[in-house]
Amino acid sequence: MNSGDRAATLLFGPNSFRVIRPGHFVLCAVTGEAIALEALRYWSVERQEAYATPEIATSRLTGGA
Repeated sequence: MNSGDRAATLLFGPNSFRVIRPGHFVLCAVTGEAIALEALRYWSVERQEAYATPEIATSRLTGGA
């Protein structure tokens, strides 16, 4: 299995993330959708979760999801 076949493990910081385990995508914490690392823009530092869209992030962080 190469790193493109599995999800990456990331450490989310306030302005960037660090790759802990290589991969080409992460899963949205709400929808389970694969998000390519180069397309990842939304996450929670406190929850250490990734989100596919700003709407999903807002909903999750305001208690809607």
